[in-house]
Amino acid sequence: MAAPMFRFDPVELPPEALAMRAEVREFLGQHQDLMKFPRGDFNRAFSRAMGRKGWIGMTWPKRYGGGERNAFERYVLIEEMLAAGAPLGAHYTGDRQSGPNIIRFGSEEQKQFFCPKIAAGELTFCIGMSEPNSGSDLAGTRTRAVKVDGGYKINGSKLWTSNAHRADYAILFCKMAGDGREEPDRHAGATQFLLDLKLPGIEIRPVRNLLGEHHFNEIFLTDVVVPEHRLLGQEGNGWNQVTSELAFERSAPDRFLVLFQMLREMVRMAGPSPDQATAAALGKLIAQLATLRGMSLSIAGMLQEGMQPNTESAVVKDLGTRYEQDIPVVARQLFPVEPELEAVETYVAMIARSTMNAPRFSIQGGTREILRGIIARGLGLR
Repeated sequence: MAAPMFRFDPVELPPEALAMRAEVREFLGQHQDLMKFPRGDFNRAFSRAMGRKGWIGMTWPKRYGGGERNAFERYVLIEEMLAAGAPLGAHYTGDRQSGPNIIRFGSEEQKQFFCPKIAAGELTFCIGMSEPNSGSDLAGTRTRAVKVDGGYKINGSKLWTSNAHRADYAILFCKMAGDGREEPDRHAGATQFLLDLKLPGIEIRPVRNLLGEHHFNEIFLTDVVVPEHRLLGQEGNGWNQVTSELAFERSAPDRFLVLFQMLREMVRMAGPSPDQATAAALGKLIAQLATLRGMSLSIAGMLQEGMQPNTESAVVKDLGTRYEQDIPVVARQLFPVEPELEAVETYVAMIARSTMNAPRFSIQGGTREILRGIIARGLGLR
């Protein structure tokens, strides 16, 4: 029997996707004051403006607020937004993974209630997965749900939850409470809920990053009662659902384009006639970017075909993490300066922010150890 292989078939962008690039750039030019490095922040007004353009939920069915456009058009949109540093925080999680997961596993009432609001830029989701002491090992989650009259009582905590302090809902990953005995199947009882973050018993505490900024949070749930109609999918099917959700998260171009502006600035500083060492170093980074983009486009093609490229997505995320962490290292070697966050000179401020941001790249979306475990299983090695 032939050994399993990754599928990264080459694809070409269709004409409608190519035509969209100019329209997106014109839109970004009208909001230039909101563009930041390494990317823009949380801006509900910008998200609503994108919603009016039909640029959130682009591939979803029209009956759920979507545009029924193809995955390549959405790819071009996201690529341009990320390269410009657009403020996608208010809608990106809902657009990238929460909405698609609801469309795939949710009830008709859930699809009709949540998806049009996400597509309009009116409803913000965050990700309730990682926990203290287990991190990316989702099978080790300790948050527990117990069935009660009319719903579920949930106790536990979540960590590294981006934008939880500003979001409206989270898709919460937990397990149904058992009889206290150790389950031989670590995925048993895994379940997801659509969690209204305004429910009683929820406390959200800030976790500041190395820059002193507040994007991450820890969420504590104490006897939180979630109505029965906010169970997502089926009890015990949570592992299948969460891995489907993570495939959407890991396949997007944000796993290698966050520092694109830094790379562009390095090319500018090198000038038209760089020395051989500089040309070689920048050429390697650009070649890696082209390869990652080709792999990511291939995944967009798989999604267009209705496939679940879980293993391929893990490969791109793992390689993209290493690539983004290499960029500030190469920058410091080629164009050494004293990093200063508040510097007037663009490059000096960029190298400071990219250096401080780089450590988190190997955590968000799954640690490298978790990703490589997924890859090994995909190859039949575990």
